Amino acid sequence: MDLSCFKAYDLRGRVPDQLNPELAEKIGRAYVEVTGAKKVIVGYDIRLSSPDIAEALSEGLMAAGADVFDIGLCGTEQVYFATSHYKMDGGIMVTASHNPRDHNGMKMVGPESRPISSDNGLNDIRDRVLEPFSNAPNRGGHEPLEVMAAYVDHLLGYIDAGSLKPMRIVCNAGNGGAGLVIDQLEKHLPFEFIKVHHQPDGSFPNGVPNPILPENRAATADAVIEHGAAMGIAWDGDYDRCFFFDENGRFIEGYYIVGLLADQFLRKTGGGKVIHDPRLTWNTLDLVKAAGGEAVESKTGHAFIKQRMRDEDAIYGGEMSAHHYFRDFSYCDSGMIPWLLVAERLCQSGHTLSSLIDARIEAYPASGEINRTIDNPAKVIAAIEAQYSPDAKSINHVDGLSIEYDKWRFNLRMSNTEPVVRLNVESRADKVLMEEKTEELLAEMQRLNEAG
Repeated sequence: MDLSCFKAYDLRGRVPDQLNPELAEKIGRAYVEVTGAKKVIVGYDIRLSSPDIAEALSEGLMAAGADVFDIGLCGTEQVYFATSHYKMDGGIMVTASHNPRDHNGMKMVGPESRPISSDNGLNDIRDRVLEPFSNAPNRGGHEPLEVMAAYVDHLLGYIDAGSLKPMRIVCNAGNGGAGLVIDQLEKHLPFEFIKVHHQPDGSFPNGVPNPILPENRAATADAVIEHGAAMGIAWDGDYDRCFFFDENGRFIEGYYIVGLLADQFLRKTGGGKVIHDPRLTWNTLDLVKAAGGEAVESKTGHAFIKQRMRDEDAIYGGEMSAHHYFRDFSYCDSGMIPWLLVAERLCQSGHTLSSLIDARIEAYPASGEINRTIDNPAKVIAAIEAQYSPDAKSINHVDGLSIEYDKWRFNLRMSNTEPVVRLNVESRADKVLMEEKTEELLAEMQRLNEAG
């Protein structure tokens, strides 16, 4: 049996050769045997293969003795919400997020929506799939569960509705599931939504929803300009990530959104801890300190960030990859809470989004993440460290290599899944220096790669 769909954090693979209903049924059985779960939330995204895979998964869960609470078509964060809100033993979301249209997958959580990944059960589930199964003495039941109303109420709890003013917002669901939530939120908000690629459609007539790809941004940017909107928002297919565009249609790097949200949250709470990843840090550190918070660095990746947030009881965590995590959302990531907070900030401050962001880009210009294919990533990173460390102010290895100087810093890290090295560079208010150092590092990486 092909089990290549099992990855480090979740399951993803091509349908039907890497993931299909037959395998999904076995995964359901294995999930119950490994976790001991008795009550499990199941939801699925808009992909055409998702209902059949979710049905087979549910069949396996019930055959193994677990009760299935079926929340139907939804986003990943609704599985997280339902699992913790209704105090279930676990939850499984059938989704392949922004993977190609012929793919599907699963994201799994345990009690309190704690992630199940390769270091705490996912590999055990994979290994158990290969063994024969027998039915549980008592078959589990199946019950539909309506979670949208409770979920929308929870989302609205993050903002002060009384401070909101009429505002025009472009929202691009990319034919994923986000439009269903916007339609429900719309009833409670004074905003006018310009809806782009709004209808859920698993055939993805406008391409797979992945706004991080530059070629996928034009539809949102153009609509912002055409309609004179205050901002634009775009989501991936299962809407656990959201991406922002200012009133000029400019795409905003996720790094600057982390700082904005940290600042907004700390203003509300009057302090607390904020978790951030090590790729780009200075803007976040600056804003968190100014707002009376404490910044804590964590290794990149949702399982690491969520665990660190629990350890530190952090109020918010953010990654520049557009994942934003919230303590009151079971430390999970949401693609809906961030834009509500940014909209609230625009209403309360009277500022445009560009004016809030421009000053930060000027203070800490950044390269954005640049990927390079490298034959021997570890060797190249070690050579860069030897070359750049003598004059460094600080060096750390929280995630890859981070080297800091007075005026600039960089992070260099390997991909977990491919021979790629990811570079991020930032400076203190010196865009030219940032650009020079970025080019210098890229040239050096190329030279080292060619030298073998």
